[in-house]
Parts: sequence; C-alpha cells; structure tokens
Amino acid sequence: MKFPNWIFSINVLFRCISNARQISDEALLRSVDDCRNLFALQNLHAEVVGRRHLTSNPSVAVKLMRAYATCGDTTSARHVFDESPERNVVFFNVMIRSYVGHGLYGDALLLFSEMERFHGVKPDNYTFPCVLKACSCSEKLCGGVQIHGAATKLGFDSNLFVGNALISLYAMCGCCADAQQVFDRMPKRDVVSWNAIISGHAQRGLNERALQICREMVLLKRSSVDAGTMASISLAMSNAKPEDIEFVKSMFDEIKGRNLISWNAMIAIYVKNSMAAEAMELFREMKKVGTEPDEATIASVLLACRDLMDLTLGKQLHEFINKKNMFPNLTLENALMDMYATSGCLKEAQEIFSTMRRRDVASWTTIISAYGMHGHGREAIVLFEQMQELGHVPDHIAYVSVLSACSYSGLLDAGKYYFNCMTNLYNLVPRMEHYACMVDLLGRAGQVDEAYNLVIQMPMEPNERVWGALLAACRVHSNMSIGLVAADHLFRLVPKQAGYYVLLSNIYARAGRWKDVALVRGVMVCKGIKKLPGRSNVELGNKIHTFYIGDTSHSQSKEIYAELDVLMRRLKEAGYSAETETALHDVEEEDKEGHLLVHSEKLAIVFALINSSPGTPIRITMNLRMCGDCHLAAKLVSRITAREIILKDTNRFHHFQCGSCSCGDYW
Repeated sequence: MKFPNWIFSINVLFRCISNARQISDEALLRSVDDCRNLFALQNLHAEVVGRRHLTSNPSVAVKLMRAYATCGDTTSARHVFDESPERNVVFFNVMIRSYVGHGLYGDALLLFSEMERFHGVKPDNYTFPCVLKACSCSEKLCGGVQIHGAATKLGFDSNLFVGNALISLYAMCGCCADAQQVFDRMPKRDVVSWNAIISGHAQRGLNERALQICREMVLLKRSSVDAGTMASISLAMSNAKPEDIEFVKSMFDEIKGRNLISWNAMIAIYVKNSMAAEAMELFREMKKVGTEPDEATIASVLLACRDLMDLTLGKQLHEFINKKNMFPNLTLENALMDMYATSGCLKEAQEIFSTMRRRDVASWTTIISAYGMHGHGREAIVLFEQMQELGHVPDHIAYVSVLSACSYSGLLDAGKYYFNCMTNLYNLVPRMEHYACMVDLLGRAGQVDEAYNLVIQMPMEPNERVWGALLAACRVHSNMSIGLVAADHLFRLVPKQAGYYVLLSNIYARAGRWKDVALVRGVMVCKGIKKLPGRSNVELGNKIHTFYIGDTSHSQSKEIYAELDVLMRRLKEAGYSAETETALHDVEEEDKEGHLLVHSEKLAIVFALINSSPGTPIRITMNLRMCGDCHLAAKLVSRITAREIILKDTNRFHHFQCGSCSCGDYW
C-alpha cells in the first residue's frame, strides 16, 4: 500500500526524534543546525536540555537561537537568549539578526539600545550592519544617524559591511547626498557598495545619476557587474534613451553565469521601454539556456504579450502558471487579465477577475479599463461603483480608466460627474491624463468649444495628447478655427509628427479647401515628414501576417484580391455604398472608391476569411484609427459571413458581430 508523502515525512521525523537519545552530542547538535521543522526542533531542544553538560555551553544556545529563527519562531529564540546566563556580543548579533530577518525592526533596535547600556556588551562590525538595516527598512533616519555616530566612535565606519549598510540607510531614507558622501569616503568598495549607491539614486528617481555611477563602475572597471547591479539599474530604466538601453544590455552580456535575477532585470527593462519584441526574444533565449521563469519573469512577458497582442504565447503562459500552481498571485492575475483584455478577449479577462481571491485597486482599474476600451462604458461605471462600495479608494489611474470608459461610450454627463468627484470627494488633483480624457470626451460629444475652454483653463501647460484630442475632435466636427489653434500648438510641440499634419489636411479637405491641403502636404515634403502608412496585423498559425494599403507583397495576394472582389459584390448587394468622404483627396469619386477598396483592414479581413475555418473569430490590430468606410464594410462582412471580427485600432476595440459594432458607431 502506497502512503502519501506527508505521512512518510512524519514517520521519518518521529524516527529521528526517537533516535535522538541514542546519538552523540556532536550528531545531536548537527541535527539542530539542519532542522527546519519547528515541532522536531522543540523535541531536539528538549533532548539538549536533558544533557546538562550541553546547556552550560554558550555555543549550543547560539545554535538553538539560530535554529528557532530559521523556523520562524523568534519568541522561542528570545526565550533561549533570556535564559542564557552569559551573553556575549554573538548572542546579541544572532538575536538582532533574527528580528531583522523577520521584519521585527523595532524589537531589533530596542535590543540594540539595551545591549551596552544594560548588559555592558559593546557592538561589533557584525552588529552595525544589522541594526542599520533595521533603520533602513523602517525608514528611521534619526536612529540610523545615531547608530552611524556610534559606529564612527568605535572605529567601524570604515568597515566595508558597515559602509554598505550606511549607503543603503541614507539612500532608502532619501538622503542621496549623504549616501554619496559615505560611498566617496569608503577606503574599500565591493560590488555591493556600487549596487547600493546605484539603487539609492534610482529609487529616488535620479535616473541620470544612477546611470552615470553605473558607467563609472563599468568603464573604470571598479568592480564586476552582477545580478544585483542589473536589478539596481533596472529601477532607473523607465523611458530610457536608446544608448542607455544598449549600454545596460552590454553589461548584461558580460555577466558570466547569468542567474534568473539578471534575466528578469533585462527583460523588464525592454518591457518598460516598449521594446516588447526584444523582451520576447530574450525570454526565448533564457528558456533555451535552461533557466526556468518565475512569477516576475511571467509578469514582464505578459506585458510584452499585451504590447504585441501575442495571444498564443499569452495563453501558453497562462497554462504554465496553472501547471506551476502560481495562483493566487495578485501581480500575475492582474497582468494576465490585462493581457487578455488588450488582446480582445474580454470574456477571459472577466473570468480571471471573477476567480481572484483578493483584488486591489489595480485589479479593479484593469477590468474597468477593459470594459471601457471594448465599448461597454455603462458596465465599466457599474464596476467603478462596486469598487468603492467594497472599500477600495480610487486613485488617479482608476479615474483615468473610468473617464476613458465614459469617453469611448459617449457618456458625457457621467464623465463630468466623475471628473468633479475626483476633487470634491477624494481631494485628487486632476493630472494631464485626466484633462486629456475630458477633452476627448467633450470633443467626441461635439462640445468642441467647451473642450477648448477646458484646455485654456488648465493649471498646467497642455501637452501633445491634450492638443491632439482637441484636433481630432475638430476634424470629426469640422471646426476649422479651433483646429488651426490646436494644430499650431502641436506643430510647435512635436514638429515631426506626421499624424497631426494629416489631421489638419483632412480638416481643410472636408471644407473643400484644396489649396490649403496642398500647402500642408508641401510643408510635410519640405520638412521630410512622411505619413505613416496604415498597417494591419493578423495572427494565424503562430505567425503574424502584415498588410499595408494596396499591398501585393503577400504570397496569397492574387487569392486575396480575387476574394475581395467577390466579397465587395456581396456587400453591395447587402446595401454597401462606399463612404468616399473618408478618402479626402482632390480626386474623382471613382478613384476615391478604388483607394478605399484596398485599405489594409479589408485585405487583412479577407486573408483571415480565406485561411480560417467558419465560426472562428478574426482578430486584427491596426497602427492607425480605423476609417469610416472600413468600419461600415466590417459590420456588413460580420453579417454576411456570420463571423465575429475583433479589431483594435489606436483608439479602442471594435467587436463586429451580426452587422453591428460594440462601439455603437461612436468612435
């Protein structure tokens, strides 16, 4: 009969305990050192007490204290400490380290304060790093400064480990200048010293300085880069310059015997800088060399899957998470939910959310944002209200999500209400992104004048996103006067951004001002600004297929165009008439219709229809906003082919099904 593993383990444990009385003192003490089970340790302790000659040995008491600390029982460790008649500095060091190791920083500092005053025991070079760490972790700067003084008085401030602890203390408490001063005065430094000063600056947002120190460390060969260096510098690598990313990658390449921390740091750096493809490639390389991912790896790669809309790999990672029993894990669950939502799988995102044992504000924000971007604004509002009813206080990001949801669904009154709630209920000062949401909301609803008034009354200088939302509204609602103002600001803020020139050109074209259209295009030519070509991606058979307007480069182009002709005839029979207003060019109507016919969205849809079985949802991502004609065509295609088409453009998701779209034609 086969017994469960846990029964076997208990049998072994009881045999060890029953044999304790039969083993030598040396073997008994070895058992204490190796013990990781509290119940077994208590029995071994009882055996030690039974051998009186052992209880008088101070080193035995130290072993018991360490063993109890390893088993997580600091109370028993302290009992052994208190019962020991002769306590030297080792006793205090072990007990203080036990407290620090279990987050009991106050207890550690209290014992340190009693050490010399009540017991006459002076701290040594092992004591100071521990108590300084207690100050760092609890951010007790005043206590740390006093301990620094005590270490200096006893001559330990020049000790390498004490110096490293002092750097961490000052850095974690926001005193980077003091940390730098300690670092500069150290007679000897190791890689931990460099990592601590780099991390300290990075944690305080002093990214340039952190990178500068890192370059000094590498270029002057002051110390060898290790996993700790990668973890430290990764904190400074959000929105980094390309040359800085290249420099850190060269550091990573030089590390011999890279461990998981190094891989995780480099993958995270790529993800932070919107280099999802590079993150994926590194992840594949990591698996190739046999390094198994952990929760941090998976969370980063899920973000890369989201950016690339790589649903296939995202699902594989979900299976890996289940296989490794990584749930419940809030970070992973939030990342997985976000990946599904941004890949067009709202149902799967909702399933993750509904099965979570615990949710934080980020969880609620993710699902609210998911419903909003998929066109379910009212459901997003219901979730936002539920979040508050359950005691979660919305933060700035949560308000961005609910305001965006209102904007996507045209819920003007609700958007205005929540914008006012931010300040009136929660005393949150609106940030740039909240103003951008409100300008977008007002602009989409046709309140262009009100949107403009909000922009000019903003307490900060409007950025590109705010003026861009206003210009887009002016294009939709043909407001030339405000559109010119918005365009003027945008050309000064981002003079090389082609999209805004195109928007202005479209405003002129709608008004029939073809000379002005030509003027804008001439400016683009003079400045070397090229319009970004429309691109649509379809994932099929674990491969991404890309199409551009009028594309003939695909191996199935002849088949695609033949099927497109057949499909367009069926669409016209179903009532389709080309929306030639979308093609705002100074050409004949027939030419406009031909231009619309070969838009990348249509080519991608036809390719997917040819190469996938009936009933399979079609998923497409675009790099531009979907045009009105393609939107109309996609609705009819979904009806006559009985296919669901899920298309993500730069603004939102469109779910086409049975001849209608989730956006309600409001986009």
